[in-house]
Amino acid sequence: MGFADEITVAALEADPYPIFARLRREAPVAWVPAANVWFVTRWKDVELVTKNTRLFAAEVASSPVDRTMGTPTILTCDGPAHGELRRGFDTKFKPRAVADTIDDLTRPIIAAHLDRIAAKGQAELLSEYFEPASSVAVARSLGFDDVDSETLLRWVHGLAIGAANYENDPEKQAIADRTSAEVDAAILPAIERLERRPDGSAVSHMLHDGMPEGQTRARAFLLPSIKVALLGGMQEPGHGAATVLVGLLTNPEQKRAVLADMDTLLPKAVDEGLRWVAPIGTQMRQATEDTEIAGVAIPEGAPVAAIISSANRDESRYDDPDAFDINRRETAHAAYGFGTHFCAGRWFAQRLMPLLLQPLLERLPDLALVPGKTPSFRGWEFRAPSALHVTFSPR
Repeated sequence: MGFADEITVAALEADPYPIFARLRREAPVAWVPAANVWFVTRWKDVELVTKNTRLFAAEVASSPVDRTMGTPTILTCDGPAHGELRRGFDTKFKPRAVADTIDDLTRPIIAAHLDRIAAKGQAELLSEYFEPASSVAVARSLGFDDVDSETLLRWVHGLAIGAANYENDPEKQAIADRTSAEVDAAILPAIERLERRPDGSAVSHMLHDGMPEGQTRARAFLLPSIKVALLGGMQEPGHGAATVLVGLLTNPEQKRAVLADMDTLLPKAVDEGLRWVAPIGTQMRQATEDTEIAGVAIPEGAPVAAIISSANRDESRYDDPDAFDINRRETAHAAYGFGTHFCAGRWFAQRLMPLLLQPLLERLPDLALVPGKTPSFRGWEFRAPSALHVTFSPR
């Protein structure tokens, strides 16, 4: 019985990074029974799996994402279907479109959430600021203007339980299934409206772009990917920004440096936070034929998890990879994935994180962690601080 056989989901949820480090050393390609999937943990092998579409397909028969969201999703299909699903996202979330719209869209949302906590002198920033502000911003960009933050957060947390359910726990799946059905029922009226009256939202582009006059893409075709966008759209910007702040608050010299030169160092802090703790941990693939990675045979049809969070701490690529360091030389990271399934919302997330962090740091520069409540992180497929308790001078 090898080390991979001893890995448990509970241990992965608590802290996957020591497990990934040992796998990189001893078994960089390993079948992990607890998760029902092959783990690939080194940067070069993760890149191989995610970029080689001939040997590793995005369509995975046992994908927890498909079980939860439906099929196809933008994450778990290839070919023409993937191209059709990317079309709407790419139109709305390409760099120029993001640059032209994101500030006007998100600044009022962020300011409103910051106003709610600034006078209090203390806050739990994950649930009171980062999660609600980012989820509302993403929902509004998609075209859902009437869903409140409490509902959005319930949806996101319910969907995340299913999308990370590699072990196929029936209780977890039941929660995810109820959530998925609720999301479908709630957003269908907005989709029907956008079918009749297109606007500049992402879902409107998904419905209409490239279609003959008077026709739209089928709702059932788009709904699974819309749910993926709601989930990922909170995790990468919201959880990513929270992780960056943890890094800064636990490294006071780096926080002081960022406050003194926000324009230069905040973007570097964002990239380092995404490398240090990737909000989304894997890209799932399925072997299309018997193949071999790092001398290990993987059978045709096997599910393969390319662990991008492990690649981000590969010792062969980064010095002192477990440290948060905004001054490191190696700035490229894998948090947005590789290949044709590189995160469609990357540019939106990359801009939203500084938009969340800069006004917070400028308005509350003396932010500090509450003594005795140092943030702990949870999750391996989706990882974020469990809570982020801070104090500050009321503003």
